[in-house]
Amino acid sequence: MQSDLFASENLARPATAPGMTLQNAKSVKYAVNGEMLARQGSMVAFRGDLRFERKGQGIGGMLKRAVTGEGLALMSVRGQGEAWFAHESGNCFIIDFEPGDAFTVNGRNVLCFDPTLSYEIKMVKGAGMTGGGLFNSLFTGTGKLAVVCDGHPIIIPVTPQAPVHVDTDAVVGWSAALDTGLHRSQSVGSMIRGGSGEAVQLRLSGEGFVVVRPSEVTESAAGH
Repeated sequence: MQSDLFASENLARPATAPGMTLQNAKSVKYAVNGEMLARQGSMVAFRGDLRFERKGQGIGGMLKRAVTGEGLALMSVRGQGEAWFAHESGNCFIIDFEPGDAFTVNGRNVLCFDPTLSYEIKMVKGAGMTGGGLFNSLFTGTGKLAVVCDGHPIIIPVTPQAPVHVDTDAVVGWSAALDTGLHRSQSVGSMIRGGSGEAVQLRLSGEGFVVVRPSEVTESAAGH
């Protein structure tokens, strides 16, 4: 049987080392030798002797998920084998954490991560109870985190001289050291995605970077 479908770049090959690698731009392969954690519902295939178990997400995450679907519902994968993860054909990226690194990421953008990473769901400081993106997952420690993004992400540097305002529905994550708050504006409401009326953006200040996705939240995405 001949087809471009069977091109070498599409073939899954045996893993050469434990842990995660990009299968392609839209999926991550994880060679499990012990345990790893992943977003519930993100596994698309596996082989080997693997066991799956749902994990809790904390009070903050459950509240956020009830409001906007952005909580981080996880499952643990244990055993030995290989698993593939993806979410709605989003682009996948692997972040390698070194000691001292800390990254705040929206739960809807988490795909899978090493058990050596620590995570906690936290309320965004200064965000109150309006605006969306209020509960995010703080990752620290050493290991790898795979994130998924609709479209090609935009990385915007943040400096003390130039704070950045981002749409709360578009933000993927930011340097954990940045200061956060909500910025409200009547005048630009009709010019920023979301239509007329009061516009609310997340204001990030300090030294670091923010990751933004160039697409809107859809009802289907918000429900996962």
